[in-house]
Amino acid sequence: MSEAVSALNGKSSSGFATVSEAGLQGMITLRGDLKSAKLKKAVKAATGVDVPAQRRIAIKGDKGAGWMSPDELLILVPYADARATVEALTKALDGEHHLVADVSDARAMFRVKGAKADQVLMKLCPVDIATLADGELRRTRAAQVAAALWKSETDEFTLVSFRSVAGYVFGALELSARPGSEIC
Repeated sequence: MSEAVSALNGKSSSGFATVSEAGLQGMITLRGDLKSAKLKKAVKAATGVDVPAQRRIAIKGDKGAGWMSPDELLILVPYADARATVEALTKALDGEHHLVADVSDARAMFRVKGAKADQVLMKLCPVDIATLADGELRRTRAAQVAAALWKSETDEFTLVSFRSVAGYVFGALELSARPGSEIC
């Protein structure tokens, strides 16, 4: 069996902000009735967090859940736990209309860190980054590709894209973070 590798093998670049590919991350798409008690219980058991409200993400340690649409969540778990988490969610939701899919190998995750990390994203995403609240998740575009992003820590943002465009996204983030291109 081959060993899993992340899209860009942890590639990193430093400019006025540091841009890095976050490495392997377990990511699961969960679709279903987000108001269902059974689904809420399954998400809590899998992640330790409640089903988040609209446009919110809840993270506890290395697990979490992010609202992606009225019937979809992004479940975050350690990469090694993704398969078991899919199985547990599928079993917990038996008899209820749902879809659970491990999308870990179809996605890439990036971190943008530094006092001016917000400026990197301001140049690429049609989102008012300055008003992005803690715990708010936005589905948007980064340059010209689909992405989701949130403020993961003070002076740090996390961005998720499709793995197939990881090189493009990293290049756009790296270019946007080059010294001398700060927003005045």
